[in-house]
Amino acid sequence: MTKVEEALHMVGGAGETSYALNSRLQKKVKEENGDQVLPYYVAGVPGSFYGRLFPSNSLHFAHSSYCLMWLSQVPVGIENGGVNINKGNIYISRTSPPIVSRLYLEQFKRDFSSFLKFRSQEIVNGGQMILSFLGRKSSDPSKSELCHFYDLVADALNSMVQELNTFNMPFYAASKEEVQQVIQSEGSFYIEQMQTLESNWDPFDDSDDDQVFDNVKSGHNVAKCIRAVLEPLLVGHLGQQAIVDQVFERYAHNVAMHLLKEKTKHIVFILALKTKDLNN
Repeated sequence: MTKVEEALHMVGGAGETSYALNSRLQKKVKEENGDQVLPYYVAGVPGSFYGRLFPSNSLHFAHSSYCLMWLSQVPVGIENGGVNINKGNIYISRTSPPIVSRLYLEQFKRDFSSFLKFRSQEIVNGGQMILSFLGRKSSDPSKSELCHFYDLVADALNSMVQELNTFNMPFYAASKEEVQQVIQSEGSFYIEQMQTLESNWDPFDDSDDDQVFDNVKSGHNVAKCIRAVLEPLLVGHLGQQAIVDQVFERYAHNVAMHLLKEKTKHIVFILALKTKDLNN
């Protein structure tokens, strides 16, 4: 099986399905948060953000954009001894056994705690960090907006692949309470501010109403947006580019049909954190 750190990356280049052309949702959130983010230097470093990246006490400010809903791995126990207990799904679903939600939450807690611990070692006392990532409103993880989002992907996969038995998303949409609990338990930061934003599934739809003016076009927009992120994972898992192309064509149709019935929104958390003064 392909390792998550090898397969989980954005589609590169500047083509039609590239992340560069399909990251408008991320740009919109940055614009909403623009008054809090001061100009800063950008550095690219190798390695997982769930491990150490920078020298100790070397950062005064850190910004993590659309990363922390991605887990370091598929939750331990989902694929147990070659048996997928979440068969037919790729994420938490209404048809998932209750243990699936618990395993995803446990993995999120481990990963987010590691992220906070390592960043606290790299950021100076009194330094700041701004995080933005997808979350959920519902207390029940099987009823979140992103569950349905990925159910539509699973449906597209199931229509192309005879039996979907082994693919699960290394992803978790946490609730506000779960995020706050991990920050408090880990103990290195305190929350200065936490905002919840809503953004339409179609990143090119900036309207605030419940009307979808062109569901087919929106379906294609959503499919291109998620393809820019998921394609490397699916190609690594399925091994056939042609099948992946068909999956996203089917997914665009699924989203278009969904948007005829309901205009669904993503939930985005933006947090401003500050390190605790460990000298006091």
